[in-house]
Amino acid sequence: MSKRDYYDLLGVEKGASADDLKKAYRKKAKELHPDRNADNPDAEAKFKEVNEAYEVLKDADKKAAYDRYGHAAFEGGMGGGGGRPGGGFQGQGDFASAFSDVFDDLFGDFMGGRQGGGRQRAARGADLRYNLRVTLEEAYNGLQKTINVPTSVQCDECSGTGAEGGAEPVTCPTCSGMGKVRATQGFFTVERTCPTCSGLGQIIKNPCAKCGGAGRVQKDRSLSVNIPAGVETGTRIRLAGEGEAGMRGGPPGDLYIFIDVKKHEIFERDGPELHCRVPVSMATAALGGDIEVPTIDGGRSRVKIPGGSQSGRQMRLRGKGMPALRGGPAGDMFIELAVETPVNLTSRQKELLREFEELSEDNNPESHSFFSSVKNFWDSMKG
Repeated sequence: MSKRDYYDLLGVEKGASADDLKKAYRKKAKELHPDRNADNPDAEAKFKEVNEAYEVLKDADKKAAYDRYGHAAFEGGMGGGGGRPGGGFQGQGDFASAFSDVFDDLFGDFMGGRQGGGRQRAARGADLRYNLRVTLEEAYNGLQKTINVPTSVQCDECSGTGAEGGAEPVTCPTCSGMGKVRATQGFFTVERTCPTCSGLGQIIKNPCAKCGGAGRVQKDRSLSVNIPAGVETGTRIRLAGEGEAGMRGGPPGDLYIFIDVKKHEIFERDGPELHCRVPVSMATAALGGDIEVPTIDGGRSRVKIPGGSQSGRQMRLRGKGMPALRGGPAGDMFIELAVETPVNLTSRQKELLREFEELSEDNNPESHSFFSSVKNFWDSMKG
């Protein structure tokens, strides 16, 4: 049975460009692939015909021979096969080569492509994290702090190249600098990281004695860090380029400083606001008066307590809270009163309190209201 015309198999005109041929082949290959046509016994044969056609037409010399002599160009009577020096279409091996073009086109971005996309000549250094604990006063004022960071820095013996004397690495002979090696498995071409250069595309013939070819060494670094006023637990400060040095001259990573603000014995923080629980005597709460309270800046503020104040009452000191991290007005400070019951009373104090209690029937409205409600509740239960 005579072979079908190669152009007809691909569904293109005779003068089709290389791009048009490739697009047509991709479409046909996907349409006729045996994995997609398990129920069609003819699909594999047609698939191979399409691949044979593309194998010839994608090659300029083979295409010219085919355009002039047709299928006869690859038969024994035309010089032992004009498709390739020394022979014609070689079956599955050439088919895999042809299909690899489509495989690259479809999956090149994922697998690294034909242009060495998986190559990692100069790998970026890793980012580092440093946990810094500060006091609430330091968070209020801000501070300049020196920290010691154990990290990898560029090797000064080889200037980061990893080679003895700072020599440049050479192209890997196994992958020719691609960083990937290919293996043909059936219809597919599979790419793997080059085992010789580990995907770098380059090797070092004489590794630097100090860094062992890595281009970097371990070292503790002292860094001066500016902690702005207003930071709180969870605040992250980025120092660009202060992370680990890159492999073989690659760019360094970044250093991230995470702030943790210590708990304070007087103030409790809630974002920009500060809360301070202040105990007051029973007499001061009842009669009213003035008290002094501390502020986070180290000063003190005088607060007037109204007569008859109860525990839990709050008073606001505007602008006495924490500064805003990114500008704007400072937060407020809230004073919460805690009325303190006296302890260790003398006999005379107890006597005065009992006398006061006898005279206080109308001085405790909340108690009077509560117990009136209790009495009504009990009466209703009896009914």
